[in-house]
Amino acid sequence: MGAKQFLLISASMLASVVAAGAQGEEAQRRHIQIAEIEVDAAQLENYRAAVNEQIEAAIRTEPGVLVLYAVAEREDATRIRVFEVYRDADAYRSHLETAHFKKYKAVTEPMVRSLKLVPMVPIALGAQR
Repeated sequence: MGAKQFLLISASMLASVVAAGAQGEEAQRRHIQIAEIEVDAAQLENYRAAVNEQIEAAIRTEPGVLVLYAVAEREDATRIRVFEVYRDADAYRSHLETAHFKKYKAVTEPMVRSLKLVPMVPIALGAQR
């Protein structure tokens, strides 16, 4: 999956959770980023388990976490993208201090070959209800 395809799909997924009225100033307050991650192939299943556990905990316990989607490239499953949407920058900073996120970072550190966080800004959000 190319970067443009990923961004289009991500924008669509974002909309399904955030778009119920998130327009204008409210949308602009969102903290949105894409984590581009490359995982050691030998650790791929362990990484998937760890990211799944972290996402489930964050969505269940953090009201400021609006969207966390982890997807892998079809042609290279070791290339992971995590699309992240937080209510605002404070919610993102709070997320970084949670026990489940710190556990995820500690467990996955030896699995991750590279990590790049790409800050994003909303352009248009929309979704089917």
